[in-house]
Amino acid sequence: AMSGATLVWLLYRPHFAETSNADLKLAVFCNAPAIRNSANNIIAEVIGTFALVFCALCISPAATKLGSMDALPVAFLVLGIGLCLGGPTGYAINPARDFGPRIMHFLLPIPGKRDSDWSYSWIPVVGPLAGGALAALCYQWLVI
Repeated sequence: AMSGATLVWLLYRPHFAETSNADLKLAVFCNAPAIRNSANNIIAEVIGTFALVFCALCISPAATKLGSMDALPVAFLVLGIGLCLGGPTGYAINPARDFGPRIMHFLLPIPGKRDSDWSYSWIPVVGPLAGGALAALCYQWLVI
């Protein structure tokens, strides 16, 4: 994720120089909630990640028999989670998706950038870790 964020910075350097809105520059690198409410935001991340991990564990390549397109059901799953549950927080549903690019936003010399919003950074890390752990436990308890 950090390498990808660096590539984005390299490719879009002229755009960063032309853009005056510091919030938009931050949004390129990391998630921000539509409404800042820590309890609601962490619940949204837990539920989104739970849905991703639990459903991904239940999708069996042997059952789908899609051959080289075995990843397609998971791709549709991520799309569905984004459409249904992504509104409140931008659905990180993966700690690396937010934390690595946020670090790069902090480190890279982006003109006119704002702070990296570290006060929110724990939610896209703790929420997905908790949601993933709960999903794995439920999968073991209900399915296996």
